[in-house]
Amino acid sequence: MNDDIFNKISPDEALEILKQIAKTDKKQKKRIVDLAEDLFRSVNIESICDDVFFALDGIDVHELWNRAGSKTDGYTSPEDMAVEMLEEMLEPFFQELFRLFDLKMHQESKLYCMGILKGIYQYEEDSGSEFKDWATDVPGECFGYLLGEWEKRCHNIKDKKEMKKIISNECPKWSE
Repeated sequence: MNDDIFNKISPDEALEILKQIAKTDKKQKKRIVDLAEDLFRSVNIESICDDVFFALDGIDVHELWNRAGSKTDGYTSPEDMAVEMLEEMLEPFFQELFRLFDLKMHQESKLYCMGILKGIYQYEEDSGSEFKDWATDVPGECFGYLLGEWEKRCHNIKDKKEMKKIISNECPKWSE
């Protein structure tokens, strides 16, 4: 019966339990921190690229049409709504990148950023989505924004050079 408790507690309850263990047992706290760091360090560029591509490619043009148009508080054009929807899909990826920076995990943030950028570029190049027709310049703008934000936070010249090389190889049309 007690083994089943792991399947019954909520994520918030599990977090509270971990915090209590960490407060009372320094060895367990170190183990929790080590496990968390290991989890964060497993950044796979290709996996992130795929996740970004499929998130963007999966945006439904019908949802765009449903969300655009006249509303009680005004009018939203399909083009403006397309920008909003694409940004909504990218937001969780951007937040994870910024979280890695906050954790001072610079190598992981570089790899994660590369994966996002590559995914946005792949979407621009390979997607046949009807939605993409409504957001013609948005992927490039999101790419530029994210790269700029990463560069502001990155203080390592070697990492910046590596990022430039990766972009040149993987995203040649946007390498300038």
